[in-house]
Amino acid sequence: MRNAAVTPEGDRIRWVELPGQEPSRVYVHGLGATSPAYFTEVAVHPLLAGRRSLLIDLLGHGISDRPTGFDYTLESHADALAAALTSAGVTGAELIAHSMGGSVAIVLATRHPRLVSRLVLVDANLDPIPPSPTSAGSSGIAAYSEQGFLAGGWEDIRDRAGSHWWSTMRLTGREALHRSAVHLTRGTVPTLRELLLDLRISRTYLLPEADGPLPGTGALTEAGVAVVPIPDCGHNVMLDNPEGFARATAAALAD
Repeated sequence: MRNAAVTPEGDRIRWVELPGQEPSRVYVHGLGATSPAYFTEVAVHPLLAGRRSLLIDLLGHGISDRPTGFDYTLESHADALAAALTSAGVTGAELIAHSMGGSVAIVLATRHPRLVSRLVLVDANLDPIPPSPTSAGSSGIAAYSEQGFLAGGWEDIRDRAGSHWWSTMRLTGREALHRSAVHLTRGTVPTLRELLLDLRISRTYLLPEADGPLPGTGALTEAGVAVVPIPDCGHNVMLDNPEGFARATAAALAD
């Protein structure tokens, strides 16, 4: 386990690091998750092993610190991640990022371009999401006020999320979980989709085949974003179909 201070107050991001060749690969989890739990199997898959790999936890999540004074916007997440990667001596990394982590990765590549050479986005959020009180995900969390979420709304989310997601969600600071969800559903200005279209690096978007066509696929592919459906999986592509994920990711990162 490695760590780096990423805020003026000394709050630390932590990650599990696998040794290997450069350029580094950085794995970034989604909302209420943790990268070692979601990515270890695929990071050591024969098609992806051999690179220096950082399985990193965003601030507020997993083994990283959970400061209550941090605002947890996508921009702040990206800047904190940039500080951790800079401390680790990472430049020109290949980012493999799931769900909210993909949104953070897009902002990171926009704000700190020297740190990112390639993006593999895994069912990442590209557009604003309206709050939905019946959802177990970010839109359900964002439907609460922060006070309401801390006062007991988190228990409703726990029950809706189920034991699998809650096993990592419970490691997330409650302020971090709520604020991250609120800012994820709001997105960015310009939108994450617009930022992705404007990037001039290799970009691949993996999504579950069962979800059907990704909205706006035509514009994405025209801008050079490879959109790749993965069979036999849901939102957690790397957990549901690690072999399919590893093959698609290795193809995306091939020279």
